[in-house]
Amino acid sequence: MKNLKKRLKNGEAVTGCWLNLGSSLTAEIVGQAGFDWVLIDLEHGAGSEKDVLAQLQALSNSPTAAIVRVESADRQRIHRVLDMGAEGVMCPRIYSAEEARAVASSLRYPPEGTRGVAKMVRATDFGKNFDAYYQEAKDNILGVVQIETVKALDQLDEIAALDGVDVLFIGPADLTMALGIFGQLDHPRFVEAVKATVAAAEKAGKATGILLFNTDDFTTYYDLGIRMIACGADATFVADGARRVAGILNQSKATFNPKDV
Repeated sequence: MKNLKKRLKNGEAVTGCWLNLGSSLTAEIVGQAGFDWVLIDLEHGAGSEKDVLAQLQALSNSPTAAIVRVESADRQRIHRVLDMGAEGVMCPRIYSAEEARAVASSLRYPPEGTRGVAKMVRATDFGKNFDAYYQEAKDNILGVVQIETVKALDQLDEIAALDGVDVLFIGPADLTMALGIFGQLDHPRFVEAVKATVAAAEKAGKATGILLFNTDDFTTYYDLGIRMIACGADATFVADGARRVAGILNQSKATFNPKDV
């Protein structure tokens, strides 16, 4: 484990990005780039659970912690990625404290939770280190729930107070859509929602997270109290790089090619 949960508890800012191509190669490249954490995306990403294993293996020798966003809060989906060795789980579109409580329970072994017990899995070095993993999992596995709905905003204090919920992570696109102000990140209703989420998290001794669309916004959200900050994705990095180089080459080509007549 790479101490991401402890770093957040200590108030440290940790930066990350999304992995949505389902590729172990881009996972390895991004894992060596200098991020504190990455999120393997099963909700909107191109990969499946089978691809998660290869990505986790690619990240294992990097300094970057691996979190997986499952496509739903179903207990079995959470168990699968934890057994593969995920260091945290993000659950999207939480609607209520009851749903968040079920997520937190799925992250923990009995008697504190409902996570299934399996020794011969990658997370425990296939049984070799099960006892240590079992004892330390509670302190190391990061539980992240996404605040993306109006109903979640109405229950922020209850969600943040849950043991096992470590981060309230704001999804700007879905939350602004839910608020009827899609993409308007400077709208007073969205700003108010962000501040309310941070306040609830701080009251409970928890962290807040957000996905940025622009790295220039880092200071704005840091100053609001957000400490788990992401920007970009492997698909974005590839697309931006490809377009930039293609644009330069096409500009150069136009200089030498005869003009159409």
